[in-house]
Formats: sequence, C-alpha cells, structure tokens
Amino acid sequence: MSATALPALPASSARAGHVGFMIAWGFCLLFYFGQYALRSAPGVMVPELTGEFGLTTLGVGSLLGLYYYTYSVFAIVAGASLDRLGAKYVIPAGIVVTAIGSVLFGLGSYETAEIGRLLQGAGAAFAFTGAVYLAAHGFSAAYLATAIGFTQMFGMLGGSAGQFAVGPMIHGLISWQQFWFIAGGVLLVVALIVLIATPAGHDRRPVAGGGSWLSMFRPYKVVLANPQSYLCGFTAGLLFLPTTIGDMIWGIPFLRDGLGIDYTDAVNRATMVPLGWVIGCPLLGYLADRIGRRKPVLLGGALLMLVVTVCIVYLPSALPPYLLGLLLGIGSGAAMIPYSIIKEVNPDEVKGSATGAINFLVFTLSALLAPAYGWLLSNLSGGGKLTLAVFQDASTVGVGGIVLAIFLALFIRETGHKGHPAAALASTAKPLS
Repeated sequence: MSATALPALPASSARAGHVGFMIAWGFCLLFYFGQYALRSAPGVMVPELTGEFGLTTLGVGSLLGLYYYTYSVFAIVAGASLDRLGAKYVIPAGIVVTAIGSVLFGLGSYETAEIGRLLQGAGAAFAFTGAVYLAAHGFSAAYLATAIGFTQMFGMLGGSAGQFAVGPMIHGLISWQQFWFIAGGVLLVVALIVLIATPAGHDRRPVAGGGSWLSMFRPYKVVLANPQSYLCGFTAGLLFLPTTIGDMIWGIPFLRDGLGIDYTDAVNRATMVPLGWVIGCPLLGYLADRIGRRKPVLLGGALLMLVVTVCIVYLPSALPPYLLGLLLGIGSGAAMIPYSIIKEVNPDEVKGSATGAINFLVFTLSALLAPAYGWLLSNLSGGGKLTLAVFQDASTVGVGGIVLAIFLALFIRETGHKGHPAAALASTAKPLS
C-alpha cells in the first residue's frame, strides 16, 4: 500500500513552499548552532560542576554523557515524526525540549541536571535531522550537498563557540548557571521564529491505513531494507572517527604525551581540525554539486584524510603542524556527503527517516568505538604512560577504518545529477508497504 498522495499544489504555491522551507532552514541553523554549543560548553565548566554537585571528574563525565543516550534514540524518533507530521510543529517542539533541558541543567541540583541533560540530548536530535529535512524540501537536488555542508559548518561553529566563547563568559560576565538560563531563553525565541517561518502542510505525508503512533516508524522499513542506507551510514561513521575520537577526545593527549607539546600549543593545534570542518563541509558539498557527482568528492576527501592521518601519527614533521590539522578537518568534510546520498537513494516520502537512520548509525559507531579505543590505548600501554609508540600502534585501527570507509564507498550508488539520471532514481524508489 503506497503513501497517500497529497493534492497537487498550484505552481505559485509550490514555489512559495520551497522559499518558505529555505527560510525555515536558515533559522533552524541557529538551533543546530545552539545545540552544538550546549553539547560542548560543559567542557569549560568542569571545575564549577565538580564543586556544585560534589562529583569527581569521572562523575561529571558520566553526567554529561547522558546527552548521547537520548540523542541516539531520538534521532530515530525525529526522522519518523518529520516524515509523518511534517516540520511545522515537530522542529519547534524539539527546540522547546532542548530549552527546557538547558534551564533545568542550570538550576544547580544534580537531579535536575540529569533530567536536563537527557532533555537536551532528546531535543537536540531534531536539530541536524530537521535542518537537513528542511533543506531537502527547500533546495533542488543540485544544491542539496552544499546546503548540508553549510548545515554542518554551523554546527562546528557552535561547538567551537561553546568552548572559546563560553569559557571567558562564565569566568567574567555571568555565572555558569546564568549561561544555561540565557541559552534556554534564546532557544525559545528561535523555536517561535522557526514555527512562524516553516510552511504548513506542504511537506506532510500522512500514511494510509494506520493511525497509531507506531505507524510513523514504518518509513524505516523502506530505509533499512535498502543496502545503500547501510553503506552510507557506515562510510560516514568511519570517516567521522578520526575527528570525533581521534581529535576531540585523544588529540590533545597525543600532542602532549606523544609529541611532548605544551598544553596551550596542543589546544591550538587541535582546534585546527574543527576549523577545517568549517571549511571542508561546505566546500566539498559545493564541489559535489558543482561537478554533479558525489563519489569522486567523497573518495577524494577520504584519501586526503588517509594521507594526512598517516602524516600526523607516523610522520609528524612532514608538514607544518597547523596545516596538518587543517587538512584533516577539510578532508573530513567528505563524511557529510553520504548524508546527501542516503536521501537520494531512498524515496522522497522517507527523507526525514533516512537522515534519522544515518545519524543513528554514525552516532552508534562513535559511541561504541570511543571506549574501545580507550581500552586499546590502556592495554597497549599496560596501564602506564601513553607514549608516541603506543599512539602509533593504536592508530593502525583508525587508519584501517579510513581504508574500510574508502572500500565501502566504492559500492555506494552515484546519485549526482551527471552520474545518475533522475528517471533512473525514480524507478528504484519503493513505495511504503
């Protein structure tokens, strides 16, 4: 049984809907920026949080990690609800949940902080998925990869701001509690703007023959039955690992303990990777749209990551150090291209679920391998000091992950407009059943 078709809209109404989704996408970027800032801001508050809640540093880490549990679960919910209900109310609802979580975290009670962090993760799951959903409805396929690249760029800017801007702010202008209250208030304003800006009804695709809340997850049957979805998810997930685990968790310890670099210089060098993301995500997305092919840009970015990672770990003096980090970040922008492809290898009516599925696969891979990599380092070092040799031995896993990503990418279907005609794409779309 196929999805119920919506009545055809007049051309002028369709154009207005497209422009409306583009405007809503622009405001949703503010949500994505903000949730990334909330995700990274606690990193500069560890002394305050340990003192306020009476926790050890490990305890604070466990508290902050609650964010990712709800984020992974609600990535699936976000995609399904967008496909079933449309973006008009779903995305603002996610923003409101994030805002409430922010306020609760700032109340100063450990119990409310736990609930707040869980709500932040649940609401934040609607940010990227919602922004990509709006972009897919507002932009033509020829510009979709560029739009997704700009989306991720805003997220990385938010993640950087959550550290370099929030740190001085809470140690001078305001208290750490006030930061969370202000952030919650700003998010509520963004929720109202997104609600007003998002067109109503243009994207809603009700599913025939089922009114239960479980029926809104039916699009995942289509997405997860498509082998291309898994290729996209695992390729993107493997290409994320050198930055999410390699740089953001172990980058500074590698530079300090492995290469003997002082703390300030190590921090500055590590921040070059997210700066490279800011450049690489929109740049590689634009290139993929410009040449009309996804795979050459995906493979090229992955190969750049491979070469630079080998240089960083095994030949750290081969190129200027700040250049190496920047190039790794730029190449890592290729990890966003599968987000465009997965939407193009699945039917239009499951766009939201496709993004939710790849987000879940990418996040789950990072969540599982992050502690595994830490265990590997500890095992190789015998529980002792981390040395350059230890990092080099452990990094063979990361290098192997990039090689595996390149191998998997070879089997991904080309969906660029110059490599895969729209008619052929349409013929592969399976109706919901």
